[in-house]
Amino acid sequence: MDFFLTDEQTTYAAHVQQFAEQVLSASAAERMAKSRFDREIWRQAAEMGLTGLPLPEKWGGSGFGALDTMIVVEALGRGCEDMGLVFSLCAHMFACAVPIWRYGSETLHERFLHAVAKGEVIVANAITEPGAGSDVHAMRTTATRDGDHYLLSGEKCFITNAPIADLFLIYAQTAPKHGFFGISGFLISRDTPGLTVTDAGAKTGLNTSPWGTVYLQECRVPMSALVGVEGGGAPMFQDSMVWERGCLFAAYVGAMERVLQQSIRQATDRKQFGRQIGDNQAISNRLVDMKLRIETSRLLLYRAGWLYDHDQPYEEAIALSKLWISECAVQSGLDAIQIFGGTGVTRATGIDRLLLDALPSRVFSGTSEIQREIIARHLGLR
Repeated sequence: MDFFLTDEQTTYAAHVQQFAEQVLSASAAERMAKSRFDREIWRQAAEMGLTGLPLPEKWGGSGFGALDTMIVVEALGRGCEDMGLVFSLCAHMFACAVPIWRYGSETLHERFLHAVAKGEVIVANAITEPGAGSDVHAMRTTATRDGDHYLLSGEKCFITNAPIADLFLIYAQTAPKHGFFGISGFLISRDTPGLTVTDAGAKTGLNTSPWGTVYLQECRVPMSALVGVEGGGAPMFQDSMVWERGCLFAAYVGAMERVLQQSIRQATDRKQFGRQIGDNQAISNRLVDMKLRIETSRLLLYRAGWLYDHDQPYEEAIALSKLWISECAVQSGLDAIQIFGGTGVTRATGIDRLLLDALPSRVFSGTSEIQREIIARHLGLR
């Protein structure tokens, strides 16, 4: 087993981290204070290639495999204090750009993929509904054939990037009685008649990443809007979740590393009872545990990416990685606040951001409970 990264991998990761620190984090405090998405910052991130890492170079991407993508996203999370921006970039890239690339027709590729890879248009993945969260197959949005068109009707909620999206990847029931094979995906423009979007308002975590509700009232779209084959939406969504559950969570590994370094500085600079607080075992043990969580998270993450890139069974590995990283990020966020004490809950230090940004990670891309169900199935318990 080779645990060394190549010079190319480390150099590019360092370049991305430096860019994230100097450019993306420059006005991060102001954006987060106002819960504001900044399209100009998005544009700069896109010019850096951070909207199309796994997409082929032919379409404007970087052509990275899963592991290389994880390494870059980890560097992004380590350097960028604005995890809402990171989340929006990753949602666009993994939940939208990847399925359009892997399943879309040549027509969709020619029309949209280069602009999607370059971040010139923003895509939102719309699958969650008020009554269909973890139970995706309970969705009620329908797509009914009408000649050479489909009529889409329904409601989608908690849709990341919805208020700023130019395109929507909509999942709908085309054959409700067929269960897993009754769902299809459609790529729909924001200006489609019958499609309306409302802003869901500010969030406590990932608060610069906008979200909203999408309403569909007999939206008439051509058959060419179908992504993949009719009835192929569920497998397509599952494939995109491999990338999202794996690669997106690399950002949390990077964020945990950044917060650990901040906590170490606090432990050495802050003095109580005539000595630095890091001399107290209660503090040093928390720092050791934070370090342990980072290293185990990275090992699980990279292993999952390696398995995927080498066409080995990966579903369990990705579920283990997603579950462990999300839980570790929350606990490390709590530990960081404890180390900083009263200043840990002030806006000035911003050390509470890891906790606030990590809490949703146990819910999105499949809850921690769903990941445990996947792992239990691989243990032969389901």
